[in-house]
Amino acid sequence: MNENLFAPFTTPSLLGLPAVMPVILFPTLLISTSKGLINNRLVTIQQNLIQVALKQMMMTQNTKGQAWSLMLMSLFIFIATTNLLGLLPHSFTPTAQLSMNLAMAIPLWAGTVITGLRFKTKNSLAHFLPQGTPTPLIPMLVIIETISLFIQPVALAVRLTANITAGHLLMHLIGNAALALSINNFFVSSLILAPLMALMILEIAVALIQAYVFTLLVSLYLHDNT
Repeated sequence: MNENLFAPFTTPSLLGLPAVMPVILFPTLLISTSKGLINNRLVTIQQNLIQVALKQMMMTQNTKGQAWSLMLMSLFIFIATTNLLGLLPHSFTPTAQLSMNLAMAIPLWAGTVITGLRFKTKNSLAHFLPQGTPTPLIPMLVIIETISLFIQPVALAVRLTANITAGHLLMHLIGNAALALSINNFFVSSLILAPLMALMILEIAVALIQAYVFTLLVSLYLHDNT
């Protein structure tokens, strides 16, 4: 039972070799590009959505932070398409793996911290010790602020992993219950399909929201260090 329940989260293989890289690169095929002077409807919709998300993320950024706009939007599109592809039957969701999310979160977080230490050294170091702190509490506050700084990439990765994993498991459990009841009671099984479809719509929204939240938090870390 446990193997069937967690089967969607196991790394797929092709001819005995891990197929993670092809799965990660596959979402790029879904991004439509226009080769002519006139865009089609799909490209226009994509561009409008990207412009709205980019405007929200870059609203509070200065010139140095806006230089990260291309990278942040590429990250948003990648996570969103990967999450949506994971909702397809018999598919694999790379963002449900903690290692995958840590591999994205740690370099981005480290880049924002290094940027802050390079361009705003005094302000970055001042975050470790708030002004007016009593002398006996200085060592404790420095340790707490240091831990909170290093916990940021872990929180990014765990948040994305937990939300994607929870939704997939819930859909898997409800789907198995509907399939098992369809053998004995078709009417009850049809009633279960209604919340399953509602959950599917909710998961589509969660896939997009989590991609936006992940990218927005990286943008906020960048804003604090530029």
